[in-house]
Amino acid sequence: MRAMGGGPRGLSGLRDLRDLRDLRDLRSMRGLLGIRGPFRAGVLLGCLALLAGCASMPSSGEVRKVDGAQHDDADTQVRVYGVKPQKGESATQIVSGFLEATTSSEVNYDTAREYLAKDLKKTWNPNARITVLSGGPLQSLESGGTDRTDTSQHYATVSLAGTAVAAVDSKHAYRAVDTQYRKEIHLSKENGEWRIDDVPNGLVLSAADFQRLYRSVDIYFYASLGPDAVAAGTRRDVLVADPVYLRRTQINLLQSTVSSLLSGPTDWLDPVVGSAFPPGTTVKDLSLDDSQHLTVKLSKTVGGTGQDCRLMAAQLMNTVQGVATSPVASVELQGPDGAATCSLSQQQAAAYAPDQVAGAPTQPYFIDTQHRLVSLSGSASTAERVAGPLGAGQVNLGSVAVRRDEAYAAGVKADGSALYVTRLAADAGLGQPVIKSSGQGKENGLSAPSWDGYGGLWVADRNPAKPRLLMLPDGADSPVEVAVPDLGKGRIESLRVAADGVRIAMLVTENGRTMLRLGRIERSGTQQHPQLTVTALRLVTPHLEDVKAASWAGVSRLVVVGQESGGVEQIQYVDVDGSASDTTTLPGISGVASVAASESPDKPLLAELGDGIFRLPTDANWKQVSPKGSSPVYPG
Repeated sequence: MRAMGGGPRGLSGLRDLRDLRDLRDLRSMRGLLGIRGPFRAGVLLGCLALLAGCASMPSSGEVRKVDGAQHDDADTQVRVYGVKPQKGESATQIVSGFLEATTSSEVNYDTAREYLAKDLKKTWNPNARITVLSGGPLQSLESGGTDRTDTSQHYATVSLAGTAVAAVDSKHAYRAVDTQYRKEIHLSKENGEWRIDDVPNGLVLSAADFQRLYRSVDIYFYASLGPDAVAAGTRRDVLVADPVYLRRTQINLLQSTVSSLLSGPTDWLDPVVGSAFPPGTTVKDLSLDDSQHLTVKLSKTVGGTGQDCRLMAAQLMNTVQGVATSPVASVELQGPDGAATCSLSQQQAAAYAPDQVAGAPTQPYFIDTQHRLVSLSGSASTAERVAGPLGAGQVNLGSVAVRRDEAYAAGVKADGSALYVTRLAADAGLGQPVIKSSGQGKENGLSAPSWDGYGGLWVADRNPAKPRLLMLPDGADSPVEVAVPDLGKGRIESLRVAADGVRIAMLVTENGRTMLRLGRIERSGTQQHPQLTVTALRLVTPHLEDVKAASWAGVSRLVVVGQESGGVEQIQYVDVDGSASDTTTLPGISGVASVAASESPDKPLLAELGDGIFRLPTDANWKQVSPKGSSPVYPG
């Protein structure tokens, strides 16, 4: 392929050249520069010597590492283009060239289409799906007996094979898989040259190419809540992050992000969210000025200057913040005639974020060695007992959850037999248990509880005779048994509910393995008689053989303690769709029993190690806090 570009970031698209020292390194660049077949050093050296033809180099300025994460991919000035088919190329060379061309920076895949037969150029849909293989697809030319291959050499079939590790659908939703991939590409002669006349829609990419070409973007939609989610002090118009993968090399990543938002949520999240934008709305124009004011002209008039328009603006603002080079300060929506309908500032839009549903958590909590609830304020390294029965030691605590407004807490006895709910106040009474378990032993009793953003308290009863998932509206009413139809023979060991109230992360044990699964919470019924179902369970950590603990660590990310097959136990971040998080690797720490993170990204991570609690501030190392203890949690 060829790289074209200029300006001060002229080499950003040629980052693989940074360690080019000798001729052996040049050989590895054939794929990047689009040179197939025998190695032609002269072409490569000519391109490197005359960088003006491949990418322009700044004549002054400091030398620094170019990191794609430091700037908006949409603004990258270097573009990599595919090489058109050459005369006399074999069928396998045509297939190789086609696959290479699909990894170029071209928006419409014009060069890739040059490898297709005349009729197929118009119908091939590269956006239908993406199959991600662990490595590049292996090619083999099929011979006699294969469909459409004959002795006159007018037809040929090339097979692609590999191990598929992920699939991305037409709505850009990522799904981890582990299957064998095998597809056939048919070719025929057109004007004496091989051209592809039958190929599956979509793209086939290696994992490395996928990571280079695509990035995860959080698109936001509003939670569709049931009548039970009406707790005082909470708002119902709460945004839910829906991660999708968009191509980094789009000419305007900002516009493609907005277009993805307007096309609606992914299939997995669709049943529990909605959009404020009218169906069929598209982008007519989009601009971002020097003051970071975003103006979006829509194809439809959007409901005047009232609440409906503000909901659209908040949805849009929270979505674009993840792809803009600098924080967007404000957004203005316009109708198709260019008339402004409403505007919203960054601060106003932040109020709709999921971690604001019931107030942002301020401090972490854990249980000290005397089984009392304590909290850490600010940057203090010593925790203090909380007010109320749980801080006074009236319950021999084994696990705890603090409501998101930090007014109430729920505690499970160390033997897992009972769950208590009480206020965090000096004059609060303990009262009777709100749930009891008949399971014998801690492992067969109640799990650690978790609060959603609407005052609902969730807990799993692990009693082998009657395992069940329960939710207490307002943490005090009669428990509602939650259906989990996809659980099969698995048992829920622990759980964490997202603030948005429509997603739940659960550690599920089945056949001797504990895996992290994400479930969709569907609500119906009435306020007096709510009906809840956790469905569409999907595996979040396919690469881990066993998971010990997990916690929400952002709107679409979790932190987990787990072990890969044949590997050592480690703490790592994972995205909720099962893809690898691009977050910096955490400093090593082993023997962790539990972990706690906040959905607000500015809060430090906590981990339980031995009988101590360790805190990981931003850009620092693990530090132990006092007193010793267990079961660290953030509100939620």
